[in-house]
Amino acid sequence: MRVLSGIQPTGRFHWGNYFGAIKQYIDLQDAHDGYYFIADLHALTTIREPDVLRGYVRDAALDLLALGLNPERATLFVQSDIPEVSQLCWLLMTGAPLGLLERCHAYKDKTAKGMKADVGLFTYPILMAADILAYDSNWVPVGEDQVQHIEVCRDLARSFNAHYGEVFTMPEAKIVPGAAKVPGTDGEKMSKSYDNTLALFGDPKELRKKIMRISTDSRPMEDPKDPESDHLFLLYRLFASSEQIEEVKAIYLRGGFGYGDIKKRLADAADAYLEPARQRRAALEGNPQLVDDILKKGATKARQVAAAVLERAERACGLKNSLPQSLKK
Repeated sequence: MRVLSGIQPTGRFHWGNYFGAIKQYIDLQDAHDGYYFIADLHALTTIREPDVLRGYVRDAALDLLALGLNPERATLFVQSDIPEVSQLCWLLMTGAPLGLLERCHAYKDKTAKGMKADVGLFTYPILMAADILAYDSNWVPVGEDQVQHIEVCRDLARSFNAHYGEVFTMPEAKIVPGAAKVPGTDGEKMSKSYDNTLALFGDPKELRKKIMRISTDSRPMEDPKDPESDHLFLLYRLFASSEQIEEVKAIYLRGGFGYGDIKKRLADAADAYLEPARQRRAALEGNPQLVDDILKKGATKARQVAAAVLERAERACGLKNSLPQSLKK
């Protein structure tokens, strides 16, 4: 089964990115044919500083490799290195109903918040569909907020296939078991948009300071507390062993503790968990040619697949001289 996932390089990855998505996607590489890309074309809807974008793309590659993506088991590449995707996007645009895009919640939510409604933001789901269809993807692991975009992709593929034959593989959205909903420092969902994130990489001392500043409630120390409703405990659970989790849970239920102790436990657990990835990242930073070669090799492999899918689609809709005997892959 071919699994596809992309992640936008719009800032440094944080705990929510990893536990909410990246960890599960990387776990899939052992059992499936994984294609993972850094979505720099999508990032253009929010980042307009060239040097900033280039830096984020590089950071994303380093982070993904350090976190465990294995280029011997999965294909890692940069979205813009596959021009066939942009060409396929146009073919899909020619048959995309306007109303379908107008109903997409990501567009509606962002415009409701006052974001500039440019064409890139509006047609974002079509480019996402091209990303998925270009690699004959079977399985697209997503969060619940992205399921609608997979349905848009399926609608576009179904319409194209109805007009021109069975060109595209029909992908499926999968909510990956084990994906965590990660609270931020304020208890809300961890997001760069809310400025409540905790970085995966960076100065461990600065991370510890930020953890110690996490906001908490004002209940008396002696009161018992429900651990499942406390964002400090939910964060701690991401890094701790089952034994450590049960120990801290008992402390909450018993009461008579200070949040400072929980913060220290969280900082210690996070530091121990992330240190191996920090070391791998430092080694990769010292070998930039290796990272370049991994991305180049990944793009070469991905282009071969995307080129075959694009040619299939072009022939089907009349942009090539002849239609092949069969459209089967």
